[in-house]
Amino acid sequence: MLDTSPAETVGIAGDRSHRARLALIGLGVLLALTCIVSIMTGPVPLTAETVVKAIFTPEAVELRDQAIVWSVRLPRTLLAVLVGGALAFSGALLQGLFRNPLADPGIIGVSAGSSFAAITAIVLGEALFGAAAMLYLLPVGAFFGGLAATICLYLIATRRGRTSIATMLLGGIAIAALMMAGTGVLIFMSNDQQLRELTFWSLGSLGGASWPKIIATTPFIIIGLLLGFAFAGGFNALALGESEARHLGIPVQILKRTAIVAVALLTGTAVAVSGTIGFVGIVVPHLLRLFIGPDHRFLLPASLLLGAVLLVGADMVSRTIVSPAELPIGIVTAMLGAPFFLWILLRNRSLVDL
Repeated sequence: MLDTSPAETVGIAGDRSHRARLALIGLGVLLALTCIVSIMTGPVPLTAETVVKAIFTPEAVELRDQAIVWSVRLPRTLLAVLVGGALAFSGALLQGLFRNPLADPGIIGVSAGSSFAAITAIVLGEALFGAAAMLYLLPVGAFFGGLAATICLYLIATRRGRTSIATMLLGGIAIAALMMAGTGVLIFMSNDQQLRELTFWSLGSLGGASWPKIIATTPFIIIGLLLGFAFAGGFNALALGESEARHLGIPVQILKRTAIVAVALLTGTAVAVSGTIGFVGIVVPHLLRLFIGPDHRFLLPASLLLGAVLLVGADMVSRTIVSPAELPIGIVTAMLGAPFFLWILLRNRSLVDL
């Protein structure tokens, strides 16, 4: 793990560190409660006692309740935790990398790159590699798509160690448009079955949650999280500028490359299993930064927890608001996140003046 002790001397934590630690504890408790409520909610309502017993002592509940918890609701809730945490964590990393609160995987084209690669795998993968390879082909393909988009964006927006926010946003729009054009071509090539899957998948959904998906997804997300946590203190120094960070002993180039790989890994994996879910990565880190401050040693784990809470809650809304039908979760997060993004944009409008 990178030694980032010099960054601790720059006063990032301030007197908010105690508040941040309390926030982490509170978010952990809130996540546990939200998960229990999520598993309770559905066409067949369950009590909290039944849910807890079904998880820890399944022999103590009816077979029907066991099946509902273990086969349907628990994997879906856990997938929401993984995807929400990964997207929020990616947003916090990107905002630290670009040193701007407007950075988000969905807004600047990273999710579009992952989505294009994942759709390529859906349309062409089975014919080329066989159905058995699809479980791992989706996350691997989405990772490389997100990685390519992130690298391109960084090269476009960064010059002489300084990132132009206007160029970042405009470059992200261009990358997203290019990826959407490629996606349109693939959709035109797809058959009826693939088209139905892509239509719902492109709006974001956790309806396909299963234990094999969770098992395939978890290692990729854990690696991405570990890469991000290893450089948490380095982002504190990077907030002062790249030259200042180098003087504090931070290997800036290694930090930036690692952050790019981590963002691509987390975003690509999330997109591969849930489709395109926007605005989680911008809403969560910004809210937390207002409350606990910009110290990434606290901001990153707090983003992980709050992102999971947010997506578990959004998933509950998506599957109950138009019951028995299901509203794509990407629509729910967009309805909540788009106004918040506009507020951030207006609040920071001076940053994007051309």
